[in-house]
Amino acid sequence: MKTHDINRPMERILGMFGGKIIRFFAGIGKVTLLVKSLIFNLPFFIKRRHLVLEQMLFMGVNSLPLVIFTSIFTGAVSAVQAAYQFHNYVPLRYLGTAVGKAVVIELGPVLTGLVVAGRVGAAIAAELGTMKVTEQIDALETMALDPVEFLVMPRYLAGLIMLPVLTVFADVVAILGGLAVSVWFVGVSSYTFLNGFKSFFEMQDLFAGLFKAGVFGSIIAIIGCYQGFITEGGAEGVGESTTRAVVLSSVLILVSDYMIAHLLFG
Repeated sequence: MKTHDINRPMERILGMFGGKIIRFFAGIGKVTLLVKSLIFNLPFFIKRRHLVLEQMLFMGVNSLPLVIFTSIFTGAVSAVQAAYQFHNYVPLRYLGTAVGKAVVIELGPVLTGLVVAGRVGAAIAAELGTMKVTEQIDALETMALDPVEFLVMPRYLAGLIMLPVLTVFADVVAILGGLAVSVWFVGVSSYTFLNGFKSFFEMQDLFAGLFKAGVFGSIIAIIGCYQGFITEGGAEGVGESTTRAVVLSSVLILVSDYMIAHLLFG
């Protein structure tokens, strides 16, 4: 066997990984350029305020039933797990404290972000991806309309505004769900639960959760728009872009959650 025949599999492996690394850094560069263009177009939001309101309705109001349904069981399972962990170790008067802290700081914003990423991020990528493969985005440029101003900026502002709003609803519903489970199944009175929650509640915890939610909303909008803009290959490409948008948004939400937590509480 010739030497170059032995080296061919290794060359193919190196070429495959080298191509992925190049595409990774190229993607970072393209996202950076998209964010730069977005920043320059933010002052035009007043002119496109009707588009911003439409996206706020789609991202926020239409997502509210799903967020509420998810939050009920988030608070319920938090109360059950906290009561189990506290058994024989920590007095149950701190059950409200544990549920409140976990929901406000972590579970509320993160789970809301993941739920909205699955619903809204996929929809953004599919919508813009379809526009890309059908050349509607090229038509906007032909009519002297900036696609970033017309398509990205309204979705970004809607995500930035509505994710914290949804998180507030999620926090309230999750705490009420934890309260209901504590009263009906754990045997903790509502006064004990709420008193434990109020005793250790801090506004900085709420603000930290809302700050996280704003970052998550920005991630969902930017990644969804970027994946839509780079779509190619017809219907199959739209499906791939939708999948990548959801996966990347979810991963970046978890990564940014750690980074923000380390920055604020580390």
